[in-house]
Amino acid sequence: MSGPADRRPRLRVVAIADADSFVKWSSALIDAIPDVNPHLVLVRTPLLVSEEQQAAALAGTRLSAADVTRVDHDALTPWLAADRPDAIVVAGRGPFVRLVLRQVDRLPVRPVTVSGLPGMSIPAQRGAALYRRHVDLLVVHSRRELRAFRELTGRLGVSVELGLATLPYTRSAPSDGRGTDLVFAAQAIVPRERADRAALADILRRAALADPTRRVVVKLRSRAERGEQETHLERSAYQELLRDRPENLVFSHEPMSVALSRAEGLVTVSSTAAVEAIAMGVPVIALDAFGVSKAHLNTVFVGSGLFGDADDVVARRFRHPHAAWLDDNYFHDPAASTWWARVGELVTQRRRGELPARYVPAPRGGALHAAWHRKAVLGAEDRTVAGAVALALGSPLVRAILAARRIRGRRGAGTWSDDSSDITVTPARHQDPIRRRGRTLALSAVD
Repeated sequence: MSGPADRRPRLRVVAIADADSFVKWSSALIDAIPDVNPHLVLVRTPLLVSEEQQAAALAGTRLSAADVTRVDHDALTPWLAADRPDAIVVAGRGPFVRLVLRQVDRLPVRPVTVSGLPGMSIPAQRGAALYRRHVDLLVVHSRRELRAFRELTGRLGVSVELGLATLPYTRSAPSDGRGTDLVFAAQAIVPRERADRAALADILRRAALADPTRRVVVKLRSRAERGEQETHLERSAYQELLRDRPENLVFSHEPMSVALSRAEGLVTVSSTAAVEAIAMGVPVIALDAFGVSKAHLNTVFVGSGLFGDADDVVARRFRHPHAAWLDDNYFHDPAASTWWARVGELVTQRRRGELPARYVPAPRGGALHAAWHRKAVLGAEDRTVAGAVALALGSPLVRAILAARRIRGRRGAGTWSDDSSDITVTPARHQDPIRRRGRTLALSAVD
């Protein structure tokens, strides 16, 4: 016989995403919520995951292909109006989040809006806060991130409520410890320069040659030959840099959890895969061969005991993190993660008419700016005349803005050059281009 708790209606929660890392994060985040009806909506942009990338992202969750809907951007509002979710998690790069929120603003019945970042988010970046400042709740994943985003939003004069969540990847089952692979978590923009990426490829080649009986596995997120994209544009791919490689140096596109189940240890510069490995009991080397800085997104590992150099990688001298680092960095007590309880309270307030909508204001540049923003996110998926005009007129302007930033520099406290702080109040150091399948168009929107 069912009790009162069994008869309570489940909240309907929908994650809205496009790119691979955000699909993995948002699906794992909503999968961790008890007693909800979860669904995943994928919006067609040039970054949209392939069916294979989708399957890898959903691996280990209760979501299947039947729980996924793919829609065009203009069909999103009608879909949400028909589904009437209680809460949505908008999961994508900042410009994507803002574009989706504009669609949410058109709904007659407004859900509670949530957003966040798909992994370790130290340093807390200016754009991450500015693009997401109109959601009802911004999710962070560690006590350290909570402090950093409070400081950042205060410095920027941004008002947005923060909620602490457990990073979904920390729920991985422990490994049996019998793996023999050295797994390298490849990243598209860290390190960024071709010379550094070539040097890293050489380290992996040396590690493979040092012991031909054990594999070195380069874990990749996309297949360029199939037109697959990643969240960030990769300019020097490891497939190209490692054309000449020993037989025991291999590429893999399987889910990270599967790769780690056969791992002796993980090597990364700054990938969130380190957290997934730690959760499974797999030791890690956070490679510091290119320095420890905000530019390499690896200051989060300071104090962890995980840093190692090229010789450590070749010798496979993996490390486990210091206990004191864990509680402040992604391994806090799950009871402290109250973000979903807060979402429930916000849903109740909205139903009572007590939660004002946080509308995205009209862009300062008017219709042309709005058209540029849409084109920046949708690329070739945007076929409007306004988008084509905005692209032609806006590209030189954006290039001028970026050039001016480089001339002014970014020195001082809380900037990219200040490695002692956990925030950046200055804009992103690099801008990815507007993309379409097969080629790029122009620089994307700047914050």
